[in-house]
Amino acid sequence: MFGKKKKNDERLDYTSLNSLIKVSNKVLDILFIFLIIILIYVSIRLLKDSGVLGALITLLKIVAPLFIGFIIAWLLDPLVSFLVNKGWKRSISTFTIFFLFIFLIVFFFYLVIPSLGRQLQDAIGMVPNVVDNFNSWITNFFDKLSNLYKYDFSSIKDSIYSSITGYTNSITLDLPNLAIKVVSKILSGGITLIISLFIAFYMLFDFRGIRETFISFLPKKLSDNFVILTDRLDKSLKNYVLGTFFVTVILFSFQSLGFFIAGLKAPLVFGLICAVTNIIPYIGPYIGGIPAVVVGFTISPFVGVLTLISVVVAQFLESYILTPLILSKTMKLHPVTIIIGLLIFEHFFGIIGMLLSTPIISCLKIIMEFINERFKITQKIKE
Repeated sequence: MFGKKKKNDERLDYTSLNSLIKVSNKVLDILFIFLIIILIYVSIRLLKDSGVLGALITLLKIVAPLFIGFIIAWLLDPLVSFLVNKGWKRSISTFTIFFLFIFLIVFFFYLVIPSLGRQLQDAIGMVPNVVDNFNSWITNFFDKLSNLYKYDFSSIKDSIYSSITGYTNSITLDLPNLAIKVVSKILSGGITLIISLFIAFYMLFDFRGIRETFISFLPKKLSDNFVILTDRLDKSLKNYVLGTFFVTVILFSFQSLGFFIAGLKAPLVFGLICAVTNIIPYIGPYIGGIPAVVVGFTISPFVGVLTLISVVVAQFLESYILTPLILSKTMKLHPVTIIIGLLIFEHFFGIIGMLLSTPIISCLKIIMEFINERFKITQKIKE
């Protein structure tokens, strides 16, 4: 009897021990994630306070053509390598893929940009009507509240009116300067893009030789680790970039068509806003969808409801079909990690930081996991 009881106690102890080990592993995983986030925040804060961050941003602007050219070559290299593996010469493969890439860019600008420009003018032109309709809706809303609660809401209503008028006037006054800035940015961006394309073209002739040249300067032990790490980063980032690109194009097309059917003015503009902001996880769809829905309701309740339905259907398509099918779990990040990363990068870099936060955090996670594999950090902590 006593022996049997002892065996049961031991079994219970093993069960408790296994549960404790599982909990400790989860705690270590959470601590590992927070360590990455803390390192990101502290690093950015130190770089910003020391002035190094500003110098790095300036340097990035100077070498932007080289960086953009490298990214283009990095994305096109698999297609060139595919043709090479099929028996094509590297030079002919490079010319073919690069020509198709240029053709797609020119075709996009020819097909979309003029229409997008006209619709942007329409969107700017309907700002006064949107403001007037919104003011009328505010007036009716507060009139109903006044009749219902027998309270004078005039001060609150006037405060909202003044805020709306201030924003409208600032937009109207800033439009000429904004137009000049946009044109100058497009011109400078066009020059940068042309230089980047030349750099990408020459890089494509021997893209893999760039990494091999860099590796040749490293010691044997470091070069092996460098190859493994860069292969992991390359696979993760390439899947993310290509997957995000396809999701964005499909969502832009579907959302623009939905807005056009709904009767929303400038459907391409609002479709593009929804598609681009959708890259931001979790909060991006709301950033892009809310302005379209608000403008839709200022046109008419019917257009507003159809616009809302279009946004909901598009987000359902993106969340439950496109992302699981195309992106799957490419980044493999916990939602809490993504949200905290968005807050940190938005604080320092604004909307651009939010767009780049997920791939940057994912790369840092891959690097930390690689370091952990090599030096067994978590295993030493457990011991």
